[in-house]
Amino acid sequence: MSGFFSSRDSCPAVKNILILDSEGKRVAVKYYSDEWPTNSAKLAFEKSLFAKTLKSNARTEAEITMFDSNIVIYKSVQDLHFFITGGDDENELVLAGVLQGLFDAIALLLRNTIDKREALENLDIIFLCIDELVDQGMILETDANILAGKVAIQNMDVSAPLSEQTDNTGHDTATQHKHELNTTQKNN
Repeated sequence: MSGFFSSRDSCPAVKNILILDSEGKRVAVKYYSDEWPTNSAKLAFEKSLFAKTLKSNARTEAEITMFDSNIVIYKSVQDLHFFITGGDDENELVLAGVLQGLFDAIALLLRNTIDKREALENLDIIFLCIDELVDQGMILETDANILAGKVAIQNMDVSAPLSEQTDNTGHDTATQHKHELNTTQKNN
């Protein structure tokens, strides 16, 4: 896959997308580069990156940093930390657009409840969103409304009559499961 990056000099590329919790543990990660060939190398990168960015104030706007010869754009909300990594020659504004598109699409799909618990309960939606955003490192779409719409369509219940399917079917199903989980926990 490393040839993939060198052959596309004019097209911006993403090396990885990371969503980590408040302790630096994985919530959702996707790598598109062979720069980290083993799982232990990926975990070491995540741990070091999290430690470097932990004390920043990236809660209101995205921050940019150079890390291990990569440009990293990151933002935190609640107990989640979002990271987009690109090569040191990538355009920071493009990478920031990728981060903002991911963040806004997830906010739309999770109805602005962005925290670790909600993310874990809707991990399928988050991975669908990442897949619609970037494919093999190539940026496909950054508009949050389009991303959320594509994810919602893919997440529809195909057994339901077409007249009953809406863009919010996936979220409604997730909300129903969450309510059932909460009810079960209260009863135990």
